[in-house]
Amino acid sequence: MSDDSTPPKALATRLISPATQRGKGRRPVNPPIERASTMLSDDPAQMTSSRDGPVYGLEGGSAARQLRSILADMEGAHDSLIVPSGLAAVTVPLTAILRAGDEVMCTDAVYGPTRRFLTRHMFERGIQTRFHPADASTDAIIDSLGDNTRVLLIEAPGSLTFEMVDMATLARACKERGIITIVDNTWGAGLAYRPLEHGIDISVQALTKYVGGHSDILMGAISVATKAMADTIFETIDDNGWHVSPDDAWLALRGIRTLPLRYRSQFQSAMKVVQWLEQQPQVSRVLYPPLPSFTHHELWNSQFDGAASLFGVVMKGGSRADAHRLMSGLSLFGMGYSWGGFESLVTYETPQLEQRLHQADLEGQLMRFHIGLEDTDDLIADLHRGLSAWPT
Repeated sequence: MSDDSTPPKALATRLISPATQRGKGRRPVNPPIERASTMLSDDPAQMTSSRDGPVYGLEGGSAARQLRSILADMEGAHDSLIVPSGLAAVTVPLTAILRAGDEVMCTDAVYGPTRRFLTRHMFERGIQTRFHPADASTDAIIDSLGDNTRVLLIEAPGSLTFEMVDMATLARACKERGIITIVDNTWGAGLAYRPLEHGIDISVQALTKYVGGHSDILMGAISVATKAMADTIFETIDDNGWHVSPDDAWLALRGIRTLPLRYRSQFQSAMKVVQWLEQQPQVSRVLYPPLPSFTHHELWNSQFDGAASLFGVVMKGGSRADAHRLMSGLSLFGMGYSWGGFESLVTYETPQLEQRLHQADLEGQLMRFHIGLEDTDDLIADLHRGLSAWPT
């Protein structure tokens, strides 16, 4: 019998404790990888019953089920569903919820592939999207919601330029209007921010990033507040066959065990790097919500408990060629997309801003950095070498 006076275990403990739970006999720490399409039964009358486990391989094996359970606990969700990519984590609930004549409202700083899905795939199916300015106030966003708005899609924070909004206030306003709220919580990773606790309906994240942690899988999670919404989204996943392989589920489960440690360590390293960058003559400003100098710092501080190690750097002037020279001058920062792995990365992002309807007012070229698990002094020395080629 459990002792109700015992306080809940910390999240870091809860991520690991399913692996060490007793009473299951001798077994490996992690569940086995079950590569199977056909699932056999002993009784023909039970072939279609899920009581004894999955009826077919698409339903997911032990690793997938444990991963979903841990994600739901981490996000404070009724259920968490997993899909083959972070992009699918966004597009699946939109597909499940929206119908012809509906409208989506979202930030102009939305993730590029999400914008493409909304303006191409959904538009062709009679669903409209309106983009509010990335730096719009919470009140302005609420005022812009229309009679046909069915979904408010929020980035936390906005892609590339890292704008913040008051998500709890937006969630309350949307509930009053019958609008469903979806937050891309990849940056918060279910650790620094738990959207469902603030009234958000659906929290999605790319498990490709921090949960995987090793830049070797593609996967997404959809965490929902209610059973009804979970059922609606699961039907769309099931009807389209958007399921995750057992090998990838196992890798994500392995990665989630060390997630709090990696996330915290990389945040601490990022803070050291951004504080150094703010002092450099080539840098106009750093776009990172934990910095007191950042425009939306107070919104971050009131909603988040920590931060990802991903940030933007607005340079003083410069050109595409200057950005490429800076990147080529770095030896410890890989040049590649995605983030959340153990390695530091750099990308040049000014061209992506051209997709926006409301252009960001930046003083120069926009670079994006992800800080990995390398020694921060080594990273800063590498950045010093790279910045030395920037025209001042």
